[in-house]
Amino acid sequence: MKTMLELCAGLPRQTIAAGGCLIEEGVPDGALYVLAAGRVEILKDRHSINLVDSPGAVFGEVSLLLDQPPMATVRCLADSEFFVAADGSRFLQQYPEASWHVARVLARRLNGLTHYLIDLKAQFADRQDHLGMVDEVLESLLHHQKRVP
Repeated sequence: MKTMLELCAGLPRQTIAAGGCLIEEGVPDGALYVLAAGRVEILKDRHSINLVDSPGAVFGEVSLLLDQPPMATVRCLADSEFFVAADGSRFLQQYPEASWHVARVLARRLNGLTHYLIDLKAQFADRQDHLGMVDEVLESLLHHQKRVP
């Protein structure tokens, strides 16, 4: 199986200087980006939630799959280079190995988040105040599924 970088070898590249934004929260563009080199920060509502410097990391995949504007900003912390699939949906449909890579990335994120939520649920299970509701909120989040048309 080819790596994500191998799959992207024929795509155009985009370089962004340190401090520049690759993706802005709420601003749709339909592209899928793959980090070739550099370091980025993921921000949600201006709060840093992750740092990424692994070549082959993907950005924009959630908004593509959900057909909604990006839910976070991706800002470059160093001069960074990206492979760009301008029509990200078409790229993922055309290259099943790329879709498999994205699916595995999303599965790892979901697995990590689920473990975190279960830990929170256990921490607040015996609370009688407003924090006791964490159990109910997390239970609904873990089982929330939107119908796909």
